[in-house]
Amino acid sequence: MIEKEHPKISLNRQCELLSIHRSGLYYQPRRSTKLNRELMRLMDEQYLLKPYYGVYRMWEWLVKDKGYKVNIKRVR
Repeated sequence: MIEKEHPKISLNRQCELLSIHRSGLYYQPRRSTKLNRELMRLMDEQYLLKPYYGVYRMWEWLVKDKGYKVNIKRVR
């Protein structure tokens, strides 16, 4: 799609033609951390057992029962 080394069309022009921001070319998504994967696995298992748990109850379960020190925003 975009050729960074194109001899005739600049990188700016290529981005302009494709209606994308130049900063998007350099974006590299962050990899998921081991802790995030572990928390997601635990929440998935708990959700299958108790699908009626909301964010607050799930967070409370992680903090009090499992001993993780996580912010409630991380559960959302």
